Amino acid sequence: MSVAQNPLSIKVEVPREDAVLLTVEGDLDMDTATELQHHLANQLHHGRRHFLLDIAGVPFMDSSGMNIVLRAYQEVREIPGGVYVISPTPAVRRIMDLTGVSITVPIVGSAEEALATADSQPGPGPSSSTEG
Repeated sequence: MSVAQNPLSIKVEVPREDAVLLTVEGDLDMDTATELQHHLANQLHHGRRHFLLDIAGVPFMDSSGMNIVLRAYQEVREIPGGVYVISPTPAVRRIMDLTGVSITVPIVGSAEEALATADSQPGPGPSSSTEG
């Protein structure tokens, strides 16, 4: 029986009504990806359209984690919405580049950049149109 080297923790914040910031720390793999999937599904159920995934604290991600990110991306594209990956570690970024995930899912440097990218996409914008 093995014990996870880097157990997963997920912090959920709602920077605005249509967006959620999920700060993920620990290994995102076959053993932990389901937890992220549950958080994403819950936020989708609550009407979020933009998913900001801060994975700066994820040292390792396998295909299970990639699949969760891609599945979320495909689901919110129909709303329309988006998934934005924030600050992947070099190792995780390399995997995303090799698998082509980084071509499909935008990679940004901050939550603010992710929200700005979300607002520049076609489709319904944020609930308020005033600059802040």
